[in-house]
Amino acid sequence: MKKQLVVVGLLLCGLVFVAAIAPDDSPRVAQVVALDECDPVTFNAPTGVGPDFCKNIALGFSTTFQTLTSEVAEGNPDKNWDFEPDTLKVKEGTLISVVDQGGEPHTFTEVKQFGGGFIPPLNGNQAPVPECSAGFSDVAVAKTRILQGSTSLVTGLSKGTHYFQCCIHPWMRMKVEVR
Repeated sequence: MKKQLVVVGLLLCGLVFVAAIAPDDSPRVAQVVALDECDPVTFNAPTGVGPDFCKNIALGFSTTFQTLTSEVAEGNPDKNWDFEPDTLKVKEGTLISVVDQGGEPHTFTEVKQFGGGFIPPLNGNQAPVPECSAGFSDVAVAKTRILQGSTSLVTGLSKGTHYFQCCIHPWMRMKVEVR
């Protein structure tokens, strides 16, 4: 019996040692959340974006279409329309999972520098960045679209700093630092 316990103990120690030195091959995942507070009544009205565009079901505060466009025109877009976190620091090889928990579609588009998107009234005084300027007619932008309630994965980011923004709501911005 004593011999069996020693053998079992040695096997367990060996397994613990192998687990400790084995490389971690499992991919890391970092989550990003796209948020907005669109008011379904005003966004879905004919004077807004149109029927069935805003699918916000959150209870509480919401932003009317008129308020959002006025705030953008004044150079003060709604800070509650955002990517969270604002800055993400990850190891190379990390998958970035971007989930749209807002009521509107967004994009999570990598850009060289922040700027305007493809909807001029939402740009404030910024010119569209080249990566966004063609809108959804550019397949590269269309592939970054995230519909309400859906998730998109970003993979293969190289070491360094990467900038992402929504090409629809260009004040929604995020910096990803890969080390």
